[in-house]
Amino acid sequence: MPRLSLSLSLLFAVSLSAEEKIDLRVVNRIKAEAFQNSQAMEHLFYLADAYGPRLNNGPGHRQAANWAIARLQGYGLVNAKLESWGPFGQGWDLKHFSAHMIAPQYSPLIGFPLAWSGSTNGPVQADVIQALLKTEADFAKYHGKLSGKIVLTAEKKPLGLSLEPLAHRLTNDELLARTRTPDPANPRGPGGGRPPATPAERDAQRKFRAKLAQYLLDEGVVATAQPGYNGDGGTVFGSDGGSRDPKDPVPPPMLALTPEHYNRMIRLLEHQIPVRMEVEVKADFLKENLNSFNVIAEIPGTDKKDELVMLGGHLDSWHGGTGATDNATGCTVAIEAVRILKALGLPMRRTVRIALWGGEEQGLLGSIAYVKEHFADRPTMVLGAEYAKLSAYFNDDNGTGRFRGINVGGNDMAKPIFEKWLEPFHDLEATTVAGVTSPPLARPGGTDHTSFTWIGLPGFGFLQDPMEYSTRTHHSNMDTLDRVVPGDVMQSAAIMAWFVYNAANRDEMMPRMAQPKPLARGGRNESGDPPASSRER
Repeated sequence: MPRLSLSLSLLFAVSLSAEEKIDLRVVNRIKAEAFQNSQAMEHLFYLADAYGPRLNNGPGHRQAANWAIARLQGYGLVNAKLESWGPFGQGWDLKHFSAHMIAPQYSPLIGFPLAWSGSTNGPVQADVIQALLKTEADFAKYHGKLSGKIVLTAEKKPLGLSLEPLAHRLTNDELLARTRTPDPANPRGPGGGRPPATPAERDAQRKFRAKLAQYLLDEGVVATAQPGYNGDGGTVFGSDGGSRDPKDPVPPPMLALTPEHYNRMIRLLEHQIPVRMEVEVKADFLKENLNSFNVIAEIPGTDKKDELVMLGGHLDSWHGGTGATDNATGCTVAIEAVRILKALGLPMRRTVRIALWGGEEQGLLGSIAYVKEHFADRPTMVLGAEYAKLSAYFNDDNGTGRFRGINVGGNDMAKPIFEKWLEPFHDLEATTVAGVTSPPLARPGGTDHTSFTWIGLPGFGFLQDPMEYSTRTHHSNMDTLDRVVPGDVMQSAAIMAWFVYNAANRDEMMPRMAQPKPLARGGRNESGDPPASSRER
């Protein structure tokens, strides 16, 4: 009998979804506002050009947050604030960088220092040596040989010609493939995919990083260099090299260089030709406030104002570029979506809350802390007051590419709803609902909506054209405003506004999957211990 009741309830939910009603007059008004009166590129100018990069807890991050609050208040949103969480650790602010090869011939070098690595005492010239320092076992091999040297810590990076375009839009066949799960025993697809690093793996990485920093200091190393972890042709991908923990040792400057320049120095050394470099790095460590923050603001609802629909993206970035596509575009889409809704004066039954997260680049820290504070602590699944009130969270964090659909993350009940909502945007190539059969999350990872789905709340990330995200802009020195496609951002903002409007005005909240069970005894959190959060009232 219980099984029959469950079947009937599922049929009833599907029937309701199939009858989802949409208001094409509202769609028309949203499109007109999004395309004819867009302010998206103005938002992006401030987030990327004026305040980028926005390394978490750095000055650009806080300036961008204050700008966003003023912007949102100017559009009529209320309860705009910086909501504190932490501890995060010290900030890091790059003040100056230059690097040159000065022998055997002069050559300027393209690259940037890795975050949370140290400074030089003015311009420093030093001989260059290669020393592969991958494990602690390598330390003894080079003991006493690195003093006063600039150390190349990696092998040559193999390079080939680029025979494929850097930018790519998803074809119809690729979109169709996203909707299919050919092997339900392996829903991650061929190769299985890799879940986010486990707490044990992250702890091992932290410990090795601290030991390497101390070793480099003890050996008297001037600086280290390595090729960017991706890219070539002057595009350098890199993130952090030192530690956010003020108690950990600060390593010498750690540089990421374009592989063409790095490989040249390796080849010279292989031919026994001495190489010298001149390097200057000035970086400040910011220790006055070890907590970080999320930007929060609201549009109050009407008869269902105690219920919530959320949207957002992460405000922080890495520092090699200006964080334009990662993730000023996502923040822009969210800001522009609420601007559109306010400009049109569209009544919404549920309260709409925008969140611009901090600490995403270090492991979704801001959204994890927010979810723990407002909704549920995953280890125990002790529910907060707002857990039953959230209808959905919509996230944008995959670069400049236009929305081609949405991923439901295993939520079968959401599929027919979203298919109906996407219909008015088929002419703008948003057609696809993906991820109907998906593996359960081992822990949050990827983008901030997984902080919500991990505790059983409906969190959704949009499916976007990849464009140049993985080939040119993601965490690189080329992540700048010039790599943004204005029309794509405008299209995404229109769809975000439309999805938020519908979720806010449905008679029922968005359907949920089964609430997850508490984790192992003792409350050990599979994702690691997220920072405690405290609301600023």
